[in-house]
Amino acid sequence: MEKVINRQKVLLQHLQPISNSSSSPETTHESAALSASICAAGDSAAYQRKAAFGDDGIPYSPLQSKTWSFEETVPLRTVNRQCSSGLQAVSDVAAYIKAGFYDIGIGAGVESMSIDTVNKLRQINPKVDIFKQAKDCLLPMGITSENVAENYGVTRQEQDLAAVESHRRAAAASASGKFKDEIIPVSTKIVNPKTGEEMPVTISVDDGIRPNTNMADLAKLKPAFKKNGTTTAGNSSQLTDGAGAVLLMKRSLAMQKGLPILGVFRSYVAVGVDPAVMGIGPAAAIPAAVKSAGLELEDIDLFEINEAFASQYVYCYKKLGLDPEKVNVNGGAMALGHPLGATGARCVGTLLHEMKRRGKDCRFGVISMGDSADELLNARTVKSGNLLSRDAQ
Repeated sequence: MEKVINRQKVLLQHLQPISNSSSSPETTHESAALSASICAAGDSAAYQRKAAFGDDGIPYSPLQSKTWSFEETVPLRTVNRQCSSGLQAVSDVAAYIKAGFYDIGIGAGVESMSIDTVNKLRQINPKVDIFKQAKDCLLPMGITSENVAENYGVTRQEQDLAAVESHRRAAAASASGKFKDEIIPVSTKIVNPKTGEEMPVTISVDDGIRPNTNMADLAKLKPAFKKNGTTTAGNSSQLTDGAGAVLLMKRSLAMQKGLPILGVFRSYVAVGVDPAVMGIGPAAAIPAAVKSAGLELEDIDLFEINEAFASQYVYCYKKLGLDPEKVNVNGGAMALGHPLGATGARCVGTLLHEMKRRGKDCRFGVISMGDSADELLNARTVKSGNLLSRDAQ
């Protein structure tokens, strides 16, 4: 159980209520919800937790509530949608607020893939072999990437080019300080692999970015999942530890508290796809969510498409005919990493901060993840506080 607590503290220590001495008794008991996304890498958050982490089981919400100073009346729960878990947490909170159930909430996610051991053998129900699609759900993610590349003609060169560009953009964004406003430094300890000495460190920048990534070096890498395949360690997302959180609330409440409004939640869609090619999900979900928001693809100014693998990322933006200059403009998961439970929340922050930098001409942004294909559409505000999203008027 100690491992569970330590993983959560990385995120939860930064989710402290902001005290306001001027608050009246009437405003200190506002309804609030926290939906936290914590899922095991490549596994279900609600099953085989012990096999994956070697701890005592699921990190239940009551445990989470004891690690921060929110009142006990604040409801908490965990959600799981694998790669889209963080996005699911954000959309759930937004849906509750739109429905009038709550006024304020936090959608959050945390993942520690460095301690994952999901490759342990475990018994599978033999009936799974009877149903092909059920069996496909157990395919290694790298094989689904190979399936996408083979089925849809995504070449090794295209994948490596996408990886080079992801690292180039992420390196440029990091060097220019673009990520400064969306990163909270985390103090922790690491063990020197040579001496075994434990050393304190403060993590304040993403350490997976490789500025010198180039086509020549990537071409030397062997396929990681399949002989004669095209998916390598260089054109795939990294095993990463990370956490993210998004604060959502009614516009009237945000204005009352004098909080800056980065964007407006406009729509959310989850679309199922063949699990054997799960990475194509964004190509199915993005049009559906854009239509749900009453918009056209041409109306969208920026896209965040998760780069679980270069094959699915390349396929999705080509299938949709998107301008590459609008997609993952500050790099993606191939450079920044993909901590499964946290990526969705991280993408929301990255997108909204970029929209803010671009000003009033950047109005609509889309975030999309693979797996079962979740998609969230945000509309940003202008400095006057007038919302551009008509359903938030």
